[in-house]
Amino acid sequence: MFAPTKTWRHWHRRVNTTQKRYAICSVLAAMDLPALVMSKGHRIEEVPELPLVVEDKVEGYKKTKEAVLLIKKLKAWNDIKKVYASQRMRADKGKMRNRRHNQCRGPCIIYNEDNSIIKAFRNIPGLTLLNVSKLNILKLAPGGHVGHFCIGTKSAFRKLDELHGTWRRAASLKSNYNLPMHKMLNTDLSRILKSPEIQGAL
Repeated sequence: MFAPTKTWRHWHRRVNTTQKRYAICSVLAAMDLPALVMSKGHRIEEVPELPLVVEDKVEGYKKTKEAVLLIKKLKAWNDIKKVYASQRMRADKGKMRNRRHNQCRGPCIIYNEDNSIIKAFRNIPGLTLLNVSKLNILKLAPGGHVGHFCIGTKSAFRKLDELHGTWRRAASLKSNYNLPMHKMLNTDLSRILKSPEIQGAL
């Protein structure tokens, strides 16, 4: 084999911690914008709200049929049907490299504690399961695009306030970290420049 991959290849890239946190906050902020979620291809026309928040008892589900029933009750099953319809054979040499089949991404389930929730949801195609304490930017924004359709438990969303803080207080689980804020209260710069106060001063 010519030129095999070496162990000393530069496999990983160092990213500043603040920059990684900023990226996570941006992804979480984009979860509740229907336009961004629909632009990713998710079928959320009948979903009552974004992001979907469910009771903590969901973390104790053990059977896949319970998980399927919940997704159908939340009107999110259309997104899973889209995954089933998209299952196809890859059209490239990846077929020979253990990447034979291809399918779309479905919803992302964010949980706080694994009381067998992984066993219940893992067999549904396209679903991604994430622990709120170990959020992965590659899973939250596949392809580098924000707007992944997320379903989270109540305790998971409460823990986000401790992990990333709120507008009023800093994060309690991170040292000296505050949510990113705008430098300007009104970011419509063209409107500010055309305002009579600014034009009068010029």
